[in-house]
Amino acid sequence: MRAVLNNIESWLCRILLATFVTLLFAQIVSRQVFGHSISWSEELSTYMFVWFAFFGASHAAKVSAHNRVTVQFRLMPPRAAAAVEAFSDLLWVAFNLYFVYLSYVFIFEKMNLFWKSQTLGVPMKYLYMILPVAFALMAFRVLQVNYLRFVLGRPTVDPDAYEARTELEIAQAELAGGLPRSARAANHAE
Repeated sequence: MRAVLNNIESWLCRILLATFVTLLFAQIVSRQVFGHSISWSEELSTYMFVWFAFFGASHAAKVSAHNRVTVQFRLMPPRAAAAVEAFSDLLWVAFNLYFVYLSYVFIFEKMNLFWKSQTLGVPMKYLYMILPVAFALMAFRVLQVNYLRFVLGRPTVDPDAYEARTELEIAQAELAGGLPRSARAANHAE
């Protein structure tokens, strides 16, 4: 159960992606083969894609994969770089929490209660709930990464650095004659 909760964004993204791709495929087959359109599938797929993007942003925060400018950190002493990065993450958390507040006010105080989606007929406030949920989850994940890094001393995993290191190791092995080109192609297939 803990593994599921720790990776909730990843699981939700997988489920949403598989579902909206399946819905779009069914819509295409239905339209092209049977000459019938599934009226609600495109709208539902659109909302699912939006939810997918927001949960994906939270997952990216969890694995430290958000784009950021980091070249200035190489020019600083390691402790100063870590402090500046932690401060920028705190600003990010503050922005996320402010956005949670703004989206809550919009959904529960400013949004017309009778707004409904065009074909699904679902009240729009339920579809917009992704905003406070995702930004709160993203703020939590940023704090979690910083806690793991600065309090527990665990290094953060940068997916791009890992991929670049793997590519470098493969290229070095190829140059040394220890890895055939077919192994490199097999590694890219993973």
